[in-house]
Amino acid sequence: MSSIVTITFSPCIDQSASIAALIPEKKLQCYAVKSEPGGGGINVARAIKKIGGYATAIFPSGGYTGKHLNHLIEKENVPTSIIEASSETRENIIIFDESSGYQYRFGMPPPELSEHEWKKCLEALDKIIDVKFIVVSGRLPPGVPFSVFGLLKKIAARKNAKLIVDTSGDALREAVKQGVYLIKPNRAELCALAGLDSIENIHIADAARSVIQKYGCEVIVVSLGKDGAVLVSNDEIHQTLAPDVKTISTVGAGDSMVAGIVYSLANGSDFKHILQFGVACGTAATMNPGTELCHAEDVDNLYSTIGK
Repeated sequence: MSSIVTITFSPCIDQSASIAALIPEKKLQCYAVKSEPGGGGINVARAIKKIGGYATAIFPSGGYTGKHLNHLIEKENVPTSIIEASSETRENIIIFDESSGYQYRFGMPPPELSEHEWKKCLEALDKIIDVKFIVVSGRLPPGVPFSVFGLLKKIAARKNAKLIVDTSGDALREAVKQGVYLIKPNRAELCALAGLDSIENIHIADAARSVIQKYGCEVIVVSLGKDGAVLVSNDEIHQTLAPDVKTISTVGAGDSMVAGIVYSLANGSDFKHILQFGVACGTAATMNPGTELCHAEDVDNLYSTIGK
């Protein structure tokens, strides 16, 4: 399998728990408590490992929480290249309210990353010899300029590797301007890129193709949640509905989807099957609590039903 490397500029620890009911001004007893490594690229590498692949995760890590993050990833046997950071790694909180069935996600602000630290991440990438796919996933923390995508594009070009970016907002727009290989926007993010206020499912392919023609990226996979996803390139359009499953947690579903897409790309699958496998991975992640991501058995079962 071709070498996959992920970069996470804003890693975290995801602390998840359940409560009987969310009640204000009360001391609430939590149970089913879990601590798991998090952040876009880290989750992509974790999910690739879960479905039988291999990916190296590059990320900065600092303070006591950083040491805990490193330990959690080591326990999952995910290969890493860790950059020592001066700031404490952030922790996010995910709470499931059993009385309502709602999940509450509290994202803490990422600490600033110095120029020395984020450039060390790029140097770590540059030192890896066999790189075919570079996945940059998650938000950019304070201190990391949008120009980082141009630098990553240059590294990818030198290594003849495909650059895949999964981020949002202005960072996504700047990344697309660099002519990256693949992006995975949701409906709202596609609207922003295409300059639209809203978009119906039947017009998604046209909007995605307009973004490809405007910015020069090669493939866009539009994530539509329970409606599945649409893959658009200059020459192909494929749409896949998501299998109907009981959703427990949506945390990490998008990262699992990216993992399935990159894993399939690395294995030489065609676009139709890349999309189907990505949707299977993303849907499988929603079947598990907290931030467990996708399980290989669930992915295989769902993938066998897609398109049938």
